[in-house]
Amino acid sequence: MAIRIVDVTDEASFALVPPCADPGFDHRSCDYWEDADRGSKAIRLSWLGAAAPAPAAKPKSRNPFGGDDDDPAFNPFAPASKGPAFNPFALDDDAPVHNPFAPPPKAAPTVASGAPSKLRLLARGIAVFGSYAKVLLDDDEPAAYIQFGPLTAYPRALRTRDLYPKLPVSPLPAVITCIASTAAARERGFAAQLVEAVCDDLAGRGFSAVETYPEVGAKLNATSAAQPAFWTNLGFVVAAPDDRYPVLRRELR
Repeated sequence: MAIRIVDVTDEASFALVPPCADPGFDHRSCDYWEDADRGSKAIRLSWLGAAAPAPAAKPKSRNPFGGDDDDPAFNPFAPASKGPAFNPFALDDDAPVHNPFAPPPKAAPTVASGAPSKLRLLARGIAVFGSYAKVLLDDDEPAAYIQFGPLTAYPRALRTRDLYPKLPVSPLPAVITCIASTAAARERGFAAQLVEAVCDDLAGRGFSAVETYPEVGAKLNATSAAQPAFWTNLGFVVAAPDDRYPVLRRELR
């Protein structure tokens, strides 16, 4: 048995996200945590394919009184160009000055504008924060999924946290919003392995704590954040008790 954990950062890794055990839900079309007002966990088949391409830009209307090769009219009131400042001592064919001590610029990772909607949500902070989701593969078969990230990436988590003013506010924690195993992979410890991998990852990114918001009494396949007992077995403690939505927190080393 070979266990491998993959970060979801592009269409190839997004294709590994497993379906939910309950067919009425789907991680690949869930925006419950990203949209505090209208987010949904329900499966939406329209989200599972590529997004429709953006409409082509309308051509600019032609000036019937100008020539085909007219230059734009000069506007003395327009703001100055934001291009490089003019250097009166440079030659016309001078190339930009090369700094041999400066590191080469890094291309920020991005996903295409036509990528699936959920992938674009997962990738919206990838250039700054890193990945927002991981998949655990068991012999190359997707077995478990986890979603996480900075608290500010998940408005519903922010709203939930606002209900508990005694929670620490500085520094803000990272959050784990979703954890799930496929029906075939239950009771094999895969979800726990993913949580440990994410906690190590978040500690390496500089976070000092991580929180999660399980729902007490929810059906096993209908909750995105497991049951409180799952988290306490992994070293989380109840930071804010509640009969329905307690806050579980773990300090990171």
